[in-house]
Amino acid sequence: MSWDWEKLKEQQERRTGGPVPPQMDELLQKFKNLRFPGGPFLLILVAALILGTSMFYTVAVDEVGVVQRFGKYVRTTQPGLNFKLPAGIETVTKVKVRRVYAEEFGLTTDEQGRVRFGSDDEGASVSIMLTGDLNVALVPWIVQYRINDPYNYLFKVQDVRRLLQDMSEASMRLVVGDRSINEVISKREEIAVEARQLLQRELDNAESGINVVTVEMKRTNVPGPVQPSFNEVNQAGQEKERMIYEAREDYNKAIPEARGEAERVIRAAEGYALEVVNKAKGDTARFQSVYEEYIKAKDVTKRRIYLENLKALLPRIGHKYILDADQKNVLPLLNIGAKPVEEPSK
Repeated sequence: MSWDWEKLKEQQERRTGGPVPPQMDELLQKFKNLRFPGGPFLLILVAALILGTSMFYTVAVDEVGVVQRFGKYVRTTQPGLNFKLPAGIETVTKVKVRRVYAEEFGLTTDEQGRVRFGSDDEGASVSIMLTGDLNVALVPWIVQYRINDPYNYLFKVQDVRRLLQDMSEASMRLVVGDRSINEVISKREEIAVEARQLLQRELDNAESGINVVTVEMKRTNVPGPVQPSFNEVNQAGQEKERMIYEAREDYNKAIPEARGEAERVIRAAEGYALEVVNKAKGDTARFQSVYEEYIKAKDVTKRRIYLENLKALLPRIGHKYILDADQKNVLPLLNIGAKPVEEPSK
């Protein structure tokens, strides 16, 4: 049975209401009948043009070109216009060595482009860390880095970004785990510097070709469910510090005062001791001089001493009564304390 293709085509056009798309054999036949102006020369020219454009390439000022020949590293080219073998033989991978890349940990960006973080954000679990005093803290941070060795960056590590993320998290957890929650909150710069040094050392050991520019720590905090308890602990700590400060203030007032009083007493005792010693030495010298005079004239010295003592004693006595040694009875003594009667004036 023979098919009338023209009739079938007309029936299909009436059924679909439009022209029927060309079949594959029709396309092949049209391609065979196609004639290029210029013949084979034009085809060779087009092929040479395509081949020539694949041999020249431009490297921007902030990047370098890593050339591979059949997949093997050959050389690194600098910014500018460079030459390579045609496509299929050598390939170029451009690496931006002056751009500063950033990796964020525990941070997300909202619709307005603002950075936010919290325990309910996806990926924020990386920022939940255990501190050295067994407290839980939210520690978001950013790592900024450059590519300083394109060869190591491309060929030594399979997934450099994943390596950077894992090493950054491990380094930060190691540093935070050695500090208390108060240190993590108040000493962020110190923690960031130590984490950067540790991260750079690990990346160098892995030959990643990455140079860490800086590690920036954002505001650290505690998870929301424990925030009230943490505030109470901080308040208690502040109260403790206040009481310690007041006690030290009282100590600084009382101790110097007591030390000053003790110093005054010591100086007074030393002065008194010096006074007593000097007085004793003076008395000794005076007694020695009197004794020397006594040896020379005993009677005269005795009388002089007796008279000197009476001279010092008599002024201190109120009334003085001198009795006759020949008095035999007590009658004259009865009126000793009576006042004398004044005689009337004539």
